[in-house]
Amino acid sequence: MGNGIDTVEISRIEKLLSDLDEDRLLDFFSEDELADSGRGAARAQKLAARFAAKEACCKLFPKEICLGTIEPVDFSVAKDGYGKPTIVPSPKAQAVMDLHLVDDIEVSMTHTTANATAVANLVKRNISPPWYGKLIFNCFPARKKVILQNLNRVFGNSISEDEIALLAQDFYGHLVKFLKEFFLMPFLSSEKRKGLIRLEGGENLVEAQKQGRGVLLLTGHFGNWEVATVAGIAQFEEYHGLFHFIRRPLKPKWFNDFVMRRFRKAGFGTLEKSGSLDDILELLEANHIVVSIFDQFTIRKYGIPSEFFGHPASTSKSLAVLAQFTNAPVIPASSWREPDGTHVLKFEPPVEVVTEGRTRDIINVNTKRFNQVLERIILRHPEQWIWMHKRWKKVAEKRPKAGANS
Repeated sequence: MGNGIDTVEISRIEKLLSDLDEDRLLDFFSEDELADSGRGAARAQKLAARFAAKEACCKLFPKEICLGTIEPVDFSVAKDGYGKPTIVPSPKAQAVMDLHLVDDIEVSMTHTTANATAVANLVKRNISPPWYGKLIFNCFPARKKVILQNLNRVFGNSISEDEIALLAQDFYGHLVKFLKEFFLMPFLSSEKRKGLIRLEGGENLVEAQKQGRGVLLLTGHFGNWEVATVAGIAQFEEYHGLFHFIRRPLKPKWFNDFVMRRFRKAGFGTLEKSGSLDDILELLEANHIVVSIFDQFTIRKYGIPSEFFGHPASTSKSLAVLAQFTNAPVIPASSWREPDGTHVLKFEPPVEVVTEGRTRDIINVNTKRFNQVLERIILRHPEQWIWMHKRWKKVAEKRPKAGANS
């Protein structure tokens, strides 16, 4: 899995162009590819070269092609400002690339009068854990077994054991930065806090709130979620008092009180994970924003089994239930730390939620979709997720009621 090559007969593309109208061509090429190919006699040659590039990219990921995870249309070819061809992956293809720790795919194309050929080469991600991440991994490995088990569960069939160890070391390094940022933030001036966070996709949140049904925010423990959330959203006075987090109390109590004081000061409300349904419904009716932290193990009473990175994981069903019965849009939100130490807080377009069918089926489908969104977010910056959490823990067996027949 290092390079792929493919050759396409130009006559095949000429036949495709003669048999299909422009709309049907979108099944094979992107709008930009069709526009870049022009309308002249060389159109078939240009599109043949692009199709060869798509096929060459697919050959880099044979397992995912066999499973139907991706297909040639998930890769498109664009030109940069210098005319160099670049690969633009679809969200599905980007997730596959991230799973293999691939930063980019370099492509070159050529053609004769009869054939077009393309070569695609992988550019692997450079994992460079800080020295203190390596030190903790080797000398003070808190929950090392759980971390490596989780990383192997997700990446075991895609990358080497050495790369998994490097990811674990990078994760420990992230934790050190996380704690340092968390305890130093109260001492930063408002100007420094403002310069620490960059907001992306704010228009997605604004448009969702315009619907007037409230907003359900789908998120997890990404990046430095405490710092990015408090310092990021607190900059916007118009949102003061509109965000409400569904979360369980932290331990020990003094730490929970410390975090809650910071949240209240930033204008955030908090809701208990159990017994808050009426409050949540009232907040959504008032067009507020309810934040669901969705990436943790859930006990049998509140969860359902749902696939997460290809493995069954007990997942909260409350978000799917709320989305179905309130029609509130579900907006994914995430944060991550950039190499320069600044943070990004990103709001993405709403998740397409299923609303028709049997209630149980709707909940299962939507819960799986929410997990898939989280998977793509985690894979973008895998070292900045909580791999120490036992996400795939077994659900306790349901005990029979006293006096029931065995």
